[in-house]
Amino acid sequence: MRYTHEHIALQDSVRRFIDAEITPNIAEWEKAGIFPAHELFRKMGKLGFLGVNKPVKYGGLGLDHSFEIAFCEAIGGIGAQGVSMGIAVQTDMATPALARFGSEELCQAFLVPAIAGENVVSIGVSESGAGSDVASVRTRARKDGDDYLISGSKMWITNGTQADWVCLLANTSDDAPHRNKSLICVPLKQAGVRAPGVTVQKIDKIGMWSSDTAQIFLDEVRVPQRYRIGEEGKGFAYQMMQFQEERLSAAARRVTALSQVIDQTIEYTRGRIAFGRPILDNQVVHFRMAELKTEVELLRSLVYRAADVHMAGEDMTELASMAKLKVGRLCREVTDSCLYWGGMGFTLDNPVSRAFRGLRLISIGGGADEVMLQIICKHMGILPRQ
Repeated sequence: MRYTHEHIALQDSVRRFIDAEITPNIAEWEKAGIFPAHELFRKMGKLGFLGVNKPVKYGGLGLDHSFEIAFCEAIGGIGAQGVSMGIAVQTDMATPALARFGSEELCQAFLVPAIAGENVVSIGVSESGAGSDVASVRTRARKDGDDYLISGSKMWITNGTQADWVCLLANTSDDAPHRNKSLICVPLKQAGVRAPGVTVQKIDKIGMWSSDTAQIFLDEVRVPQRYRIGEEGKGFAYQMMQFQEERLSAAARRVTALSQVIDQTIEYTRGRIAFGRPILDNQVVHFRMAELKTEVELLRSLVYRAADVHMAGEDMTELASMAKLKVGRLCREVTDSCLYWGGMGFTLDNPVSRAFRGLRLISIGGGADEVMLQIICKHMGILPRQ
């Protein structure tokens, strides 16, 4: 995958938007523990940023997935990881399955306002007892006439306190765990008011401060069955496909974030004098920067290769899992190594310390490192017999 002038133009537009609309507000949003998603997404929607690879008939730009990777790399440069993650939930986590399998009615009702930025969206898979083990989710949607009555709870929901609807994975039958689940578009608000049976509780975190994360409780929430995405019982399969785009997005965004951390550390250590010379002039420091940059560029190549496979209509699961595993490991290694900032790196008001606490999530969210290793081993044919 190689970027054309069109890819670069898209990235330049996104970066100008970030400089004007996001960067000046980062400190305030980090302190508040939330960014104004409706306000920001409406601005992004008008510029086409929330539907880069979505169909034109629903308001998207209709571009191939390489442009979405370019977009992800661009928003990876946002100085607050929580904001870029909130945007990616809207574009690469909660809407791919809807765009691919949703009915025309469902796409008009839910996908169109998501692409326009009129709605804020969440993805509801994880629960307090079911994170990476998706098959064990307990939230249930039972039929009642033409409706579902949904009961259960979802945990770690990004954009959760602001979301207008959630792409929810729920059990819709008593079949086997991989065949009893469906994805359902569940409205969390009605006319701007919390929907009946829905309770949302914000969760405080050690990082990703500008992202509002919540636990969502559902008590007999009534939703029409026509809000189901695709076929009943196919939700697990749809979500596994959706996960691959999420994981590739996560890696693409962090390629930029990690490169930025390295560049910021080089700039700081070049100007920081200790024992009569810049810290950067110590071989152990500039060699380490070179090693880290090499690792990040190898990750970038892996992301591009996975994107090529995906665009060719082939299964990118193994490569996307490798990219997700590698980026999680690098997020820890790079941010820890780049605390060459010394005592300044241990202060809150510092880009490297913000990255240190924000990027730690990547080895957990969207499938823990150990799950990625299991997937890779499965594709290698070396999983032990149960």
